[in-house]
Amino acid sequence: MEIKRNIFKPLSDDIFSKEISILIGARQVGKTFLLKKIKSEAQKKGLKTRYFDLEIPSDIIKFNTKETEIFDLLTGDVDVVFIDEFHYLKNASHIFKAVYDSQKGTKIFASGSSSIEVHKHLQESLAGRKRIHRVFPCSFSEISSLKERPGIDDYMIFGGMPGLVHQPDATKKKELLQDILQSYLLKDIKSLIKEENIRAFNNLLYLLAQSQGSLISAASLAQEVGLTSRTIESYLEILSQTFVCYPISSYSNNLGNELKKSRKCYLYDLGIRNILLKDFRPHKNRPDAGAIIESFVFLEISKKLTPDVELRFWRTREGDEVDFIWVLNRVPYPIEVKSGDVGDEIPKGLKVFLRRYSEAKRAFILYGGKKKEKVADGVTFHYLHWSDANLIPEIISDEG
Repeated sequence: MEIKRNIFKPLSDDIFSKEISILIGARQVGKTFLLKKIKSEAQKKGLKTRYFDLEIPSDIIKFNTKETEIFDLLTGDVDVVFIDEFHYLKNASHIFKAVYDSQKGTKIFASGSSSIEVHKHLQESLAGRKRIHRVFPCSFSEISSLKERPGIDDYMIFGGMPGLVHQPDATKKKELLQDILQSYLLKDIKSLIKEENIRAFNNLLYLLAQSQGSLISAASLAQEVGLTSRTIESYLEILSQTFVCYPISSYSNNLGNELKKSRKCYLYDLGIRNILLKDFRPHKNRPDAGAIIESFVFLEISKKLTPDVELRFWRTREGDEVDFIWVLNRVPYPIEVKSGDVGDEIPKGLKVFLRRYSEAKRAFILYGGKKKEKVADGVTFHYLHWSDANLIPEIISDEG
């Protein structure tokens, strides 16, 4: 049974838009599948299509020619063109601009894995001419639509990479995760960092997996890896730009005792984290169960971010903290994640935060129990099971 991806409808709606639709995301998150599905959708609507995969030599050869000939290839007797891994196309932004500005009416869908390479192509010449769509691994809510869906415990072990969801064999799932990790290191990373630093980069990946959800600093990471802080910062930027690691910053309102420059990092998939750590035990049997559950919640809600939203965390020098702050139109909504049942208790960090930020009238507690609500001191507290984390943005929007 096919996974119903939430991003499919926005992409399908793009078929008749003039803007160039660009899918970006890490390797193996389903960009190629989505391109081919949109291609079938366009054909059902009676449109003529053409598809290129620039990791296939026979396709890339077609683009090793003059720009005028590439322009003709992309606009001649075709309505919709699909270009997978378009960052291998030289002068892509210039060519896309020419197609967009022409009267040919050709629609382009393109995908790319390495944001660093993609940004080189999507320069100012495409301002106002493109639509960017972020593609993530499958969320738990997406795979929950499957008839034989994995449970949340299984999802926390193997994550949501689409190629693993229908694979019943645990050993093959681990092998696939290892292949995805190696593909990333060999294709996206090897060309971006010095050969002699590959081992250090691998060590950095391991440390980030190990410290997921904890405060990190370039200085402490540099000391453990054996590189300079400046190099670590550049590697963290590479990890962010290739969609493998998502940093979030602290939330503050200029209060003196809040940590303003600290940050936390989350890898883009729980299965990838577990293959880095070589640990596939159920979260209930692991000392890092809290980090796994917190990461699960982060991955569910981060996929729902919109341009008017920021996702942060909060912590004071005294150690009071809230795992996540969903900031919509500058109004904070605190989200605390607990690994077990909490009864009707309001975690201490939430209480401290709500005293300091009186504009926050809604808070969320993600835990292992049932959905419920309570009101205290003018604040509505939503108690949700971890698996319902994806509902948080909807609850907040309904309030607005």
